[in-house]
Amino acid sequence: MLQDSLGEVTTHYHTLTRPVDLESGASLSDVIIAYERYGRKDNKNVILVCHALTGDAHAAGFHKGDTKPGWWNGIIGPGKALDTNRYCVIATNVLGGCKGSTGPSSEDPATGKPYGITFPGITIRDMVHAEHLLLEELGITELYAVIGGSMGGMQAMQWSVEFPAFVRRVICIASAGYSTPMHIAFGAVGRAAIMSDQNWNNGNYSATKKPDRGLSLARMMAHITYLSDESMHTKFGRRLQKSEAFGYGFDTEFSVESYLQHQGEMFVERFDPNSYLYITRAVDYYDLTKNGSLTDGLAGTEAKFLIISVSSDWLYPPYLSQEIMLALSANGKEARYAEIVSPHGHDGFLLENAQLNYMVGQFLTPVTVEDLMMHDPPSIRETSSIREAAELMIGHEINHLPVVLEDGTLSGIVTSWDIAKSVAGNFQNLAEIMTKDVISIQRSDSLRLAASLMEKHAISALPVIDDAGRVLGMLTSETLSLSEVLQ
Repeated sequence: MLQDSLGEVTTHYHTLTRPVDLESGASLSDVIIAYERYGRKDNKNVILVCHALTGDAHAAGFHKGDTKPGWWNGIIGPGKALDTNRYCVIATNVLGGCKGSTGPSSEDPATGKPYGITFPGITIRDMVHAEHLLLEELGITELYAVIGGSMGGMQAMQWSVEFPAFVRRVICIASAGYSTPMHIAFGAVGRAAIMSDQNWNNGNYSATKKPDRGLSLARMMAHITYLSDESMHTKFGRRLQKSEAFGYGFDTEFSVESYLQHQGEMFVERFDPNSYLYITRAVDYYDLTKNGSLTDGLAGTEAKFLIISVSSDWLYPPYLSQEIMLALSANGKEARYAEIVSPHGHDGFLLENAQLNYMVGQFLTPVTVEDLMMHDPPSIRETSSIREAAELMIGHEINHLPVVLEDGTLSGIVTSWDIAKSVAGNFQNLAEIMTKDVISIQRSDSLRLAASLMEKHAISALPVIDDAGRVLGMLTSETLSLSEVLQ
């Protein structure tokens, strides 16, 4: 059963210490990235949540005084797919945004005025590189998973290409491997609506006189693409909004007209017109193909993938997700495909929480040792001193250190308890205190087996080895809850 919301949450703002070098050749310094963090306080089992076109970092929980939760509250929280009891969940606002991250409405340090149209062009790749810098500066060296829908799915896929060794799982929902001509066309119409507004003023509009009409029209047009024919029939039909007879004029008459108008009016209160221009253009540029081939473009990925489509989505129809699956399969990658059955169109990925919780939860749940082990752990040679072992443990904040031979095969293990005993026994050499008969496990073994071995032998760590005996990782009781696995 799904549990309650996270309660009150806070948005944080981090200024990157390093510049973001953009795909265009330009560079941005003092970039601010807005983010929210939920769940575990350490940097283990981190899941990055990427938002869609006009989203933000507020993905779950409530801001103080709010009555409406974050935009993906249905799948983030205790007991949900992105289980905050198990994972550290981080959601960011993209570079170029207007909800706390540096974008066109931000102050240009060189002029003291908003960037406006002087803001450099950005891409999905640039957004991902900014996110990567943020995570590194937060001390995060690996992502357990990255997840996103629509433009968020583009970011998730871009992560797998740009930083293949950094991310272990990718969940791409209602998205694609490239933007189609139709996507580009819709973006072009939206931008034209904004730039045709007399208040746009070539991007140099004031806070009190913005191109609200143009932005509202852009949102109205885009919102149509988020729905489906079935959902529009169900929600609106041909109902009139205020009267029972046609007025034979051009005032708002139909219920669907009123709805779109309301959506446009609400949107201008929370979004910057120039940000809309830059972000939609970034979506236009998105293309993971290489030499026209998505298979070639995804050849270097290393993650496990879950690709999800929405049955009634005509903006990102299922065939685009299936193209990603075919490309991953052609490369021999581990990937699953699922389809949300929904009448809601593209918005299905935000509305069908029950299906998403099942699909995503099944994919994220650890099933093998490799899912939880520390990859490429520090190790030491048998000929090393006890002092060297102690310094390694302190430096990496670990309590177990595999001892390896020259070829990387496991020779033994030394623990912080062994180091402590060496002082009392006045031992000097590592070989005198290390355990040579080591219980080990392989990465494809089940977590249940790992838990039973730890319990049976009263140990708190297992070296993970390959068929040749080389050390690949470490699994500790800190990352494996025996009571949870054995239930």
